[in-house]
Amino acid sequence: MSFQTKEIKHMKRIILAGFLVLLSAGFAHGEDVQYLTTEMFKERVMDYTVEKEWKYKGNKPCIIDFYTTWCGPCKRLAPIMEELSQEYCDRVIFYNADTERERELAYVFNISSIPQVLYIPVEGRPVLLKGLYPKEEIVRVIEEFLLKEE
Repeated sequence: MSFQTKEIKHMKRIILAGFLVLLSAGFAHGEDVQYLTTEMFKERVMDYTVEKEWKYKGNKPCIIDFYTTWCGPCKRLAPIMEELSQEYCDRVIFYNADTERERELAYVFNISSIPQVLYIPVEGRPVLLKGLYPKEEIVRVIEEFLLKEE
C-alpha cells in the first residue's frame, strides 16, 4: 500500500471520528426541555414584578410544563414534551418547572393541580391548560395557537 493511500485512509478515519463526535455532542439533535427557575422566568419570559401587563420577552413561542417529581400524569407527559422539543426545536422553546421547587412561579400562575402546561405565543396572551393531554392534542395546540401566524 502506498504512502498516499495510507494517508487518505487516515484522513477518512479522522473525518468520520469528527462527525461522530459532533453527533454525540448533540450537533444533529434538537433542543431538550430546559428546567426553568423563577429567576429565569423573569429574565426570559416576563418579569411580573415589574410589568403590569403581559409582555413576552422571547422571540420564539414557548411552552412551560408545570410538574412535580411524584406526579404520575406528569411522568407520562415528560417524554411527550421531550419528543416534541426535538420535533419543534427550531420553532418553540420547551421549559419545565417543578412546582415544589419553584413555589413563587407556581403561586403566580395559581397552579393548584398538576400537570398544567402554559402555552406562550410571541404575541398575545398565554393559555394555561390543566391535565394530561395526548400528544396529538398538544401538537394541535402548538400548530393552531403558537405557530398560527408563521
